[in-house]
Amino acid sequence: MKILSVAIPCYNSEKYMEKCIESLLPGGEDVEILIVDDGSKDRTAEIADAYEKKYPGIVKAIHQENGGHGEAVNTGLRNATGLYFKVVDSDDWVDASAYPKILHALRELAGGPQTVDMVISNFVYDKVGVRRKKVMQYRAAFPKEKVFGWEQVRHLRIGHYILMHSVIYRTKLLRECGLVLPKHTFYVDNLFVFQPLPYVKNMYYIDETFYHYFIGREDQSVNEVVMIGRIDQQIRVNKLMIDILAGQKIADKKLRKYMINDLDIITTVSSIMLIRSGTKEALEKKKELWQYLKKADFALYYKLRRGIMGRTMNLPGKSGRNLSVAAYKITQKFFGFN
Repeated sequence: MKILSVAIPCYNSEKYMEKCIESLLPGGEDVEILIVDDGSKDRTAEIADAYEKKYPGIVKAIHQENGGHGEAVNTGLRNATGLYFKVVDSDDWVDASAYPKILHALRELAGGPQTVDMVISNFVYDKVGVRRKKVMQYRAAFPKEKVFGWEQVRHLRIGHYILMHSVIYRTKLLRECGLVLPKHTFYVDNLFVFQPLPYVKNMYYIDETFYHYFIGREDQSVNEVVMIGRIDQQIRVNKLMIDILAGQKIADKKLRKYMINDLDIITTVSSIMLIRSGTKEALEKKKELWQYLKKADFALYYKLRRGIMGRTMNLPGKSGRNLSVAAYKITQKFFGFN
């Protein structure tokens, strides 16, 4: 069995996918690289096939009709044979010095006495034009290089959430929790991390900056203009996260608090993008989103609505909306999240 399966969702990725694949090849026979060509129109399929031919037993090229990023991840998970599973987007890459340490830790965990459901490592925002890259590290939140449960998790402050870039899940757990991401929808990274969390019992933190998260393409999904244009997809993901948490009795208080905080920031992002859109229709969608939360779980709605971000995102009138945007920008700059 492979130690690690890595899915690389690719759509028209010919310009940058080779850097991503090349960064993963040093993993050798321990790693399975699943290149999922999501109905690309450029040379993506050709490049994927060439790598499979050159590295049989390590690289597998999978071709499908266009289903979006989520369906590409679903396909990767369906085909994965590794004990652990990670997603690396085709314009990102992994760090050459950290990679062997990650694989060593996974081998040790695979042979250890305890089943580890989630492995966490640091990542870096590799933003174009920024000399000093921001590293997202979790030293203050998790004990290092030991198996731990939620009761041992320390405070995760704003901007330090567990993201797809920082997580490696046990493959079987992802299947057991029924993870199936929606088709033709961006921003499913949040669901990928969020839905399995109640099934996670044991974790392991490796204090290495493993993942390089590239930011800088004009068509990138996290570009603010692009996000506003795709706001319905952001809202869809937001509502699915509400559905996952609403009414669910999560015994572990730290896990529940973390999931509530995670939902809080996603709802804040949805709200601020709708405010920045500036149209009457967008403001109605914002109101409807909060009503959706209220109907799904009033206690959860009350907690988020009465929180700092909930109050800030719902200030009345045009001046209130301007204050909401200003507060969001300050928070974004201070904590460095995108």
